Amino acid sequence: MFLGTQRVNEAGHLEIGGCDALALAREFGTPLYVLDEETVRRKCRALRAAYEKRYPSSLMLFAAKALINMAVCRIMDEEGMGLDLSSGGELYTALRAGFPMERIYLHGNNKAAWELELALEAGVGRVVLDNEREMELLNALAARRGVAQPVLLRVAPGIKPQTHSYISTGQIDTKFGLGISTGCAERGLAKAMTLPNLQVVGLHCHIGSNIMGLDSFEMAARMMIRFAAHLRDTVGVVIEELDLGGGVGVRYTADDQPPSPEDYAEAVITGVHEEVEKARLPHPKLLQEPGRAITGEAGTTLYTVGTIKDVPGIRRYVSVDGGMSDNPRPALYQARYSALAAGDPLAPAAEVVTIAGKHCECDNLIFDLALPAVQPGDVLA
Repeated sequence: MFLGTQRVNEAGHLEIGGCDALALAREFGTPLYVLDEETVRRKCRALRAAYEKRYPSSLMLFAAKALINMAVCRIMDEEGMGLDLSSGGELYTALRAGFPMERIYLHGNNKAAWELELALEAGVGRVVLDNEREMELLNALAARRGVAQPVLLRVAPGIKPQTHSYISTGQIDTKFGLGISTGCAERGLAKAMTLPNLQVVGLHCHIGSNIMGLDSFEMAARMMIRFAAHLRDTVGVVIEELDLGGGVGVRYTADDQPPSPEDYAEAVITGVHEEVEKARLPHPKLLQEPGRAITGEAGTTLYTVGTIKDVPGIRRYVSVDGGMSDNPRPALYQARYSALAAGDPLAPAAEVVTIAGKHCECDNLIFDLALPAVQPGDVLA
C-alpha cells in the first residue's frame, strides 16, 4: 500500500519524496523516521480548504503531539496553520522555530507553573484551561505581569466515540476538562469570569483520536453550541471561539477508510450552523486540531532486519532494530500497521511473519504480515 509520494524508483526500491529508502537507511542508519513533506503540505491545504470554504471564520491548529520538531513548525507556519501544544517542551520547540505566538493554543491537563510562565512570557495566543486550580494559578501569574491572558475552557461533553478506550477523551470519566452533565463546566466557566487577569473567549472539547465515523464529531459540535447557548442564558457570556479538537482517523492499513476532509468539515459545520441558528447565537470562530490526520500517512519508519526465528508450526518472527522505543502504539493499544520490503516493494508475498521489536515483553509491531522472503540486513518500511 503506497501513500503520498511513495513509489518504486528505477532501481526497484521504495522511494519517498524523491529519496531512495535504501540510500536513506545507509546514510542515516535505522530505525529512521522519514517524513513526506509534500504529503504534509497537501493534507494541510486540503483541511484548510474544506473548512474555509464552508466556514470562513475558522483556523486549523496542528496538534503537535502527533509530531513536533522545528522543521514541522516551520512547515505549519508556511501553510497558515496554528499550533495546538500540550507541554512546555513543545512550546520551547515552537519558540526556537520562530513560530508566530498569536497562533498558538497551549493545552494540558496539569500545566506546571513554569509552563504557564513560559506561555505568558512568550505571549501565546490562547491558554486552554483544564481545571479550577489552573485558573487560579494562571490568574496569579498573569496578575504579576499586569496582563489579561485570553483563555478557553476545556469541557467534557460526555461523548464516547467508536475508537480504542485509551484514546477516548470526551466521556464523563476522563482526566481532561470539566464535565457538562455534572455541572462542573458551568461552575468553572463562572469562576473563570470572576478572575480579573483571565479573558474568557471560548470553549474547547476533544472527544478522542483516530475516529473513522462522523456521527460523534457532529454530535459534539451540536452539544457544544447548545452548551454555549446555556452559558449565555445562565452566566451571561457569549462564546467567541469554539475549538472542537481533532481526532479524525487516518489510513494505517488498506482496510482503513477514513472520511475525506470535505465530509469531515460538512458534518461538523452542519451541526454548528443548525444549532447556532436555533439558539440565535453569533457564529463563533471555529477551530480544529488535526494531528495524525496531517502527518500520519506522511510518516514511514525504516528498520533493518536482524534475527529471524521460527516457532515450528506456529509462527515466524522477523526481528528489527527498533520497536516500542520508537513506536509504542502497538504495545499500548494494539495499533495496526502495514509494511513492505524497501528493497523490492512489489515482490510477491512468500510467507506470513510477525514483525518483532528488540525490546522486552509485548514488543511486537505487526502480527501475521504477508511479505516476500526477507533476510538479515534487509530494510523494512
